[in-house]
Amino acid sequence: MAQWDVYVNPSAAGREDVPFLVDAQSDLLRGVPTRFVVPLAAPKRRMSGLPTRLIPQFDIQGQWLQLVPQEAGAVPARLLASPVSNLRAEAHRIIDALDTVISVV
Repeated sequence: MAQWDVYVNPSAAGREDVPFLVDAQSDLLRGVPTRFVVPLAAPKRRMSGLPTRLIPQFDIQGQWLQLVPQEAGAVPARLLASPVSNLRAEAHRIIDALDTVISVV
């Protein structure tokens, strides 16, 4: 498991709307039993009126998905199977979106 790895959503019930999760947790916390993940949702989930930096889009296995940082949370690491992609090259966009959620500016 590594920061910025992308995993299939382990929740079968939520997979249609949120097919993937991106691991945003620092590799320094590798030993804890949970991972801080951010949903990657189907674009049909319109979020109008939000800053564009909050909802960047990424191509994962041929699907354009938008990050949903305001719904980030922890999941048990044991539920995440093998990664299907990695967004390390796009980390600055993910960090910017997370920063939008927690910053006043």
